[in-house]
Amino acid sequence: MIHHISIAVDNPVKVAQVMAEIWKGAYFPFPPHPGSYIACADDTNGTAIEFYPAKTELVPGEVAVQFARGSSASQFTPFHAAISVPISQEQIKEIGKREGWKVLFCDRGPFDVIEFWVENKLMLELLPPAMAQKYLDFAQIDKFKQFFELEVPVAA
Repeated sequence: MIHHISIAVDNPVKVAQVMAEIWKGAYFPFPPHPGSYIACADDTNGTAIEFYPAKTELVPGEVAVQFARGSSASQFTPFHAAISVPISQEQIKEIGKREGWKVLFCDRGPFDVIEFWVENKLMLELLPPAMAQKYLDFAQIDKFKQFFELEVPVAA
């Protein structure tokens, strides 16, 4: 289970506010890195996303991770996350429209997602309750192998 992730965005406080709204959770400044914010879901899993200012890099330190500022950042990234949310598809659409962010319903074959494009450049696949259950029903090793017609042995 993934408990939290971190993402660099243009407007950390705004993105944290929106994510907290979607989760029906809360957001706070993230003191380890000034200018960053963390959005927390109202769940028992510690689900959260840390939003750092664009161009923030995590680099290895002597004792722990260090924050650095890179010289450039691509507008797009291959990173994405599928996230269960407690609100409806319609509510997600309304929030996206208000923010001017692209929102798309997508049929992924064995499950559906809502592509929620944070700042129109970072994709989060949002899963309202019914979509989340369909995803969980599919997301099993044997079903992945069958769907993608894989014969790869599973590592123990």
